[in-house]
This record gives sequence, C-alpha cells and structure tokens, in this order.
Amino acid sequence: MFNIGIDGPSASGKSTIAKRLAKMLNFTHIDTGAMYRAIAYDCVKNNIDLDDEVACSEIAQKSKIELIDDKIFLNGKNVTHAIRSENVSAAASRISKYKDVRNKLVLIQQEIAEKKGFVLDGRDITSVVLPNAELKVYQTADVSVRAKRRFEELTKAGHELDYDDVYNDLVQRDAQDMNRTESPLIKVKDAVEIDTSYLTIEESVSLIMSILKDRGLI
Repeated sequence: MFNIGIDGPSASGKSTIAKRLAKMLNFTHIDTGAMYRAIAYDCVKNNIDLDDEVACSEIAQKSKIELIDDKIFLNGKNVTHAIRSENVSAAASRISKYKDVRNKLVLIQQEIAEKKGFVLDGRDITSVVLPNAELKVYQTADVSVRAKRRFEELTKAGHELDYDDVYNDLVQRDAQDMNRTESPLIKVKDAVEIDTSYLTIEESVSLIMSILKDRGLI
C-alpha cells in the first residue's frame, strides 16, 4: 500500500481527480481543503472576525471534524454542501494561514494516513502533511480555465455570481496561498507537475495511473 499527495491551486480539479484515483485504486480520498472550509464555516456562522487569529484558532481547537463516505461532518452535523459557497471558500483561504489552525488539521490528516492507502489533496500535502508520500503530484491549470470551471460549478449549483468576481477571487486566493508564512503552496522537488488546462478528467487520471505503473506501485 502507498499514499498519493496532490497539491495545487484552487479549482485545478484536485478533489475530482483524487476521488477518481481513490475509487480506481480502492483507496480512501481525504479532501483536506474541506476540513479548512469546515472551520471557516464555523467561524462565519459564529460571527468570528476572520482577522482574529486567536479566535479562529479557538474555533479550530473546539471543532470536531469527521470524514464519512465522502461527506464532512462538523460537530456531528453534515456540512458537505454548506461549506461549498464562495464566501466560505474565501474565508477558508484566510483562516488557513494561521499556525494553530493548520497544526490541528495537519495532525488529524497525518493520523488518518498512517495506515497507507489514501489519496490526499490540498495545498501542503507533499510539503508538510505527507512529505514521504510515494507519489507526489503538483496539479495546476491556467487561472482563466480554473475560473471558468469554478463559475460553471457554482452556477450549476444555483449560486448567482459574476465570472469576473470568480476570476479575481482566484487570483487573490492564489496570492494568499503561495505567499502565506505557514505552509505556503509550493511545488516540491520530487513532485510530478500536471497541467490540466487542456486535459479532461479521464486524461488526467490516466496520466497519473500511468505514472504509478511506471514506478511499479501498481
């Protein structure tokens, strides 16, 4: 058994591809970004100032997060769909820069993946959470492509929003994720970079599966 870590910017398709890989390999997928969104959702719901590091960290320490059958539960409540709004995603990017928030969630993620057989995606999987993952992937795509994907995903889900707002939000989020002090988004030296701008989901998954075969992992 082995672990796969996938890092990359927002809306590059990491979770979608990670889920497909996990299903094909009979592994378990862990969407670490959903964990940060759950904490952000709790902060927003409780009217916590997102610039207040201490208050956000206290919420993280008190929150109980469970991942069950691709659903995420916060303090016993299913918040799978509630955490997917744009304001919660933006809030997650803000609170994820806090050291104590990251330490709490990284510890949970590392404990989960100890037994191997997991596919984790996020921003710091290959650099912090699973530095010894047998396959490390840095998955990216052009920001305009990512914005189009996110816009279509959200409008399909019934959200009313402007494409330019989605685009600008992604640009801002990239800057926050790549320049934060705690665990910034980086491509580690031994990661395989995959640009999904012009690849279908199936093509992206096939590419990673071929890499696994070449390395003798499957």
